[in-house]
Amino acid sequence: MAALRQGRCGEPRARGRPAARPPRGRTRGAGARAAARGRIEARGRCADGAVVSGDGRVKLSIVIPSWNTRELLRACLASLERARLPEHETIVIDNASVDGSADMVERDFPRVLLQRNARNEGFAIGCNQGLRRARGAYVFLLNADTEVEPEAVSRMLAYLDAHPGHAAIAPRLVSPDGSTQRTCMDFPNCWTPLCFGGPVERWFPQNFELRRYFMRDWDQQSSRDVPQPPAAALIVRASALAEVGLFDEQLWLFYNDVDLSKRLHAAGWRTHYLAEATVLHHIGASTRQFGNFLPEWHKNRLHYYRKHHGRLGGLWVKACTGLAALDWSVEMLGRRVRGQGAEPIAPLWSKYWSYVRL
Repeated sequence: MAALRQGRCGEPRARGRPAARPPRGRTRGAGARAAARGRIEARGRCADGAVVSGDGRVKLSIVIPSWNTRELLRACLASLERARLPEHETIVIDNASVDGSADMVERDFPRVLLQRNARNEGFAIGCNQGLRRARGAYVFLLNADTEVEPEAVSRMLAYLDAHPGHAAIAPRLVSPDGSTQRTCMDFPNCWTPLCFGGPVERWFPQNFELRRYFMRDWDQQSSRDVPQPPAAALIVRASALAEVGLFDEQLWLFYNDVDLSKRLHAAGWRTHYLAEATVLHHIGASTRQFGNFLPEWHKNRLHYYRKHHGRLGGLWVKACTGLAALDWSVEMLGRRVRGQGAEPIAPLWSKYWSYVRL
């Protein structure tokens, strides 16, 4: 059962209004924007309190959450030293690493602002801790398992400077072999839980919803506006974050970037993908350390649907997950009858009933 055996990260807040902002394409009045924000925030609490100040003392704040990625983090910080950057600050949030990551940063990169957490706070909280310290007009959210190409940041900032209606921009992420990672996605809707994972995907792997959701009709080799750019490498305006809020800390590891993009679009902002800017991404270097992260993926997906689609949305996701569990169980029983290797069914249903009670 794909949805329970493998997950896709939706990969894995105070408010204020900017002083002025030019029109962003489709015109929306202040009342409409406030109503949109109210509808979303009523369904799930964001990280309120102090947000990125964006006081302009530096143009760019780079925020890197890290957990046990010492050598990858070293390569990431070294790539930033080689990159063409404006006046900036780099903030590393170490989530209680035990591999010497924090000591390495303190020793080898003394200009980096380092925060040592006493425990692993996860991606959303770690990012928010960095965002609250950020002073830049723009904030660059960056995974520790990335390496920034020398011109990538300057190209992204140039685009945002020239397009004031865009809140955020993401580069093209490439694997070590040079291939483009298909990281941009559309927003999940009511069809997505039914068509992603379970019998529908198994029997119709090229179904209409997965083509839409994963944007399969676009090779991600060209630049365009996108609904949901990944937060593995994402530059965001401080003013946009001040308006819609920081990451939802209940989305501990997954769907946090989906939720942020959803709120940005609801407030009338646009988000862009710039293929001409590239960042090397050793995908999943931190997530793999969690082992079986699927329970957290399902928990975060459920919270996202409840927040943006209400109580019925949450019930629908639970039902679709149950259908996927049933499909997988039938497959395992068939294997057992045929004398093939089959995984035990009982543990899956035990986890599912715990999930239903959430």
